[in-house]
Amino acid sequence: MSYGASFPALWRRAADLVDKILRGTKPSDIPVEQPTKFDLVINLTTAKALGLDIPATVLARADEVIE
Repeated sequence: MSYGASFPALWRRAADLVDKILRGTKPSDIPVEQPTKFDLVINLTTAKALGLDIPATVLARADEVIE
């Protein structure tokens, strides 16, 4: 199971920052931002190999389930 920042969302945000820099904004003038989108990924194959049962409510909330 993994819960962390969404990489595609981070890459889109990085592209926005690069655009600002290329348009003349000084990097020191750009504020530091924290991620706003997070993904919950559950690997059922590994969970079964470890003998773990993942509740259906947790599976329903997952952004991605690997089977």
